[in-house]
Amino acid sequence: MDPALRFADILHILRRHDVDLILVGGIAAVLEGAPVSTFDLDIVVSRTSENQGRLLDALLDLNARYRDPAGRHIVPDAAKVETMRIHRLMTDFGALDVLETIGHDLAYPDLIGQTIDYEVEGFQIQTLRLEMVILSKEQAGRDKDKAVLPILHRTLQLKRSG
Repeated sequence: MDPALRFADILHILRRHDVDLILVGGIAAVLEGAPVSTFDLDIVVSRTSENQGRLLDALLDLNARYRDPAGRHIVPDAAKVETMRIHRLMTDFGALDVLETIGHDLAYPDLIGQTIDYEVEGFQIQTLRLEMVILSKEQAGRDKDKAVLPILHRTLQLKRSG
């Protein structure tokens, strides 16, 4: 059985290791006020070699392993962190997706100016603005993203009018 998502615990460990990241996806939308549910934590990370090393250390602390349909126990290592664009992981605190890009290849440098800081359990976390969450979901075009778009658009409308 998968552990319940405890995103603050995951973020705490990532912050403790000084991983340069941007919170994206469903949790970013929730922090921006959207009444949606999510079952994983999505982050985009800086691809510098120093940050990749810090990310690997954090993933090992999280007891991260790749979600594998065959049930194999595959853990991150330096080669995987360096070469893979998407890491769909399970940790002791729930599911974590570590992404190189979102939408139409929007990477960390493209997104860094589109964030807002939120305080999560005593520390600041860079979070993608709702406008960009919407854009990334529109660009992804997956059914699950399309399903949540009306809620995200309405939330953005309410934020702008209030």
